[in-house]
Amino acid sequence: MSQNTMVYAGDTAGEDILEKETQKRALLTVVMPVYNEVSTVNQVIDRVLDLGLDVELIVVDDGSTDGTRQVLSAWDDERVRVILHEHNQGKGAAVRTGYQHATGEIVTIQDADLELNPAEIPSLIQPIIDGTADVVYGSRFVHGWNHRSALNAYANRFLSGLTNILYGTNIRDMEACYKVFRTELLQRFTLRANRFDFEPEITAKLSKMGLKIVELPVSYEPREFIDGKKIHWRDGFEAIFTLVKYRFVD
Repeated sequence: MSQNTMVYAGDTAGEDILEKETQKRALLTVVMPVYNEVSTVNQVIDRVLDLGLDVELIVVDDGSTDGTRQVLSAWDDERVRVILHEHNQGKGAAVRTGYQHATGEIVTIQDADLELNPAEIPSLIQPIIDGTADVVYGSRFVHGWNHRSALNAYANRFLSGLTNILYGTNIRDMEACYKVFRTELLQRFTLRANRFDFEPEITAKLSKMGLKIVELPVSYEPREFIDGKKIHWRDGFEAIFTLVKYRFVD
């Protein structure tokens, strides 16, 4: 990777470079938050770049300590930009940083593990291009609950049900990683979450805007904590609090 595509978040000089590099607007911005995913991040980047789309990939390393940064420093592709957080701040903070630099017409998130398959992204952006949806969620559970943990399955079902009650939606996977929409929508709301409460916060704010959210099925290969999974049971309570809070405040 050339030196001028790997910068620290908040580096003014680096941000000037990024602005110059992105004068051509891509069709799709993929924001990839990364924290200690040295064994999988290269594979996921390769899969995103192989989509055959006009894509910019913004990789936000959230203070990795396992060698991920060294792996990222080896990339030399004009479609890939790496932004570094000096310290671990959480997935929400990494996504917010990525959103700040997104220049594509459409934006989505791609986790840096192998639970989801980037090859399914083209089908998710198509309703946005066709104008048949404002927002598309890549739902892991349209065709059932592919969970290794029954507790996780019921937690996801409960959170999605609570979302539907509070916001009048009909969502089966509120915690979906793939949340796809036109980048211009980012100017219409402010995100504050730093951790996994990002998912309920953005769902709440998109729902309150009256946007049409469509769910499409995606494949899902869940991993265990021993494999690097990072969300914990306490994040479920934070999600409940976030959903209730943003029902009444902006």
